[in-house]
Amino acid sequence: MAKEATIVATRPARRGSGGRPTREEAVRRDARLLDVATKLFMERGFDCTSIDAVAETAGVSKPTVYSRYRDKRDLFTAVLRATIQRWLAPLSAAAEAAKVNPKSVETTLHDLSRHVLAHAWTPEVIMLRRTLAAQVVQFPELAKLAHEEGWLRGVRAVASLLQQFADRGQIKIDDPAMAADLFLSLVLGNTDKHHGVATRPKFQEQRREAAVKLFLNGVRPR
Repeated sequence: MAKEATIVATRPARRGSGGRPTREEAVRRDARLLDVATKLFMERGFDCTSIDAVAETAGVSKPTVYSRYRDKRDLFTAVLRATIQRWLAPLSAAAEAAKVNPKSVETTLHDLSRHVLAHAWTPEVIMLRRTLAAQVVQFPELAKLAHEEGWLRGVRAVASLLQQFADRGQIKIDDPAMAADLFLSLVLGNTDKHHGVATRPKFQEQRREAAVKLFLNGVRPR
């Protein structure tokens, strides 16, 4: 009996009734779908990526894809949201860390600007910017989503961080949201100008340092 109980206990968990995937399997499936869709959108663009191709590459059926996403636009929206979340996570984490283990405002903004720029130059983000620019007339809601869930939430996260430094007297700002918008604009100001063609790393770093210095010179208490 003991041996039989051991065998039963070590068997893998069975699928739910009707052969439906477990919650863990569904989470892994959704993550793979997004990964595959992101890669195909990057390689082929929006117009040349099909649900059939995503399903085949992900190793699932078309009904499985459609059970999660209404159409290709819905799938691209999910890819966009996932990318935005990866951009926002360190911004929010920096704001929380500043409460628990505060660093100098200069160190924090340099660290933050490095992350922001590194993310802005990833192939995934460059692809999304190009696709959004190409689809903005047909799907203006995608550009609105990128602005509201991406840029504006990023501004709020940085504004929260700046307010903490202002409360400690390290900087002086009248409008944290405006200051955050200006900071991100200074750091990211040339990413779209070069249409996704990366400039020399040395120049990028010099420009990033100058942007942070310029911003700090404007907000330090006189």
